[in-house]
Amino acid sequence: MQIQPTPLAGVYEIAFPAHADARGSFRRTWCADSFTAAGIVFTPVQASQSRNPARHTLRGMHWQAEPQGEQKLVRVSAGAIFDVALDLRPGSPTFRRWHGVHLDAAAGRSLFLPRGVAHGFLTLSAEAVVDYLIDAPHAPEAARGVRWNDPAFGILWPGAPAVISDRDAHWPVMSDA
Repeated sequence: MQIQPTPLAGVYEIAFPAHADARGSFRRTWCADSFTAAGIVFTPVQASQSRNPARHTLRGMHWQAEPQGEQKLVRVSAGAIFDVALDLRPGSPTFRRWHGVHLDAAAGRSLFLPRGVAHGFLTLSAEAVVDYLIDAPHAPEAARGVRWNDPAFGILWPGAPAVISDRDAHWPVMSDA
């Protein structure tokens, strides 16, 4: 497991090299010891999955407010996405900055997001399946979001959404949040 910091404080890209032979391949997708060795405190208590049948489905930008904040490890088990982390932690040196990464099932990379960092993605393929390990139970009353195309952040998405929920299309812009 290779854990690399991103330009956003506390957000990491994680590579899980596959071991291949005549049978196919084997890849570890989570290792508590590797996270601990990297100084990342993360104990998943929930696993979730989103299935996205259409290319250019947009989900985001979401996070849970404190004290129900959550950390996530996001990976793709089928298809491909453009995954985005947006730092919304007041006082963070990377406040209001974003980092995007291409995740796909074949490469086996993941993105780790700490509390206070919003998450969203745009599917780059049909039938994209996104898996999450999360360290806190979902708390609907703590759900928050900001608009995916808020000019305050300037996220450079690789395409326009073809499918987006009404809720995600109408989250407030930062000046309204």
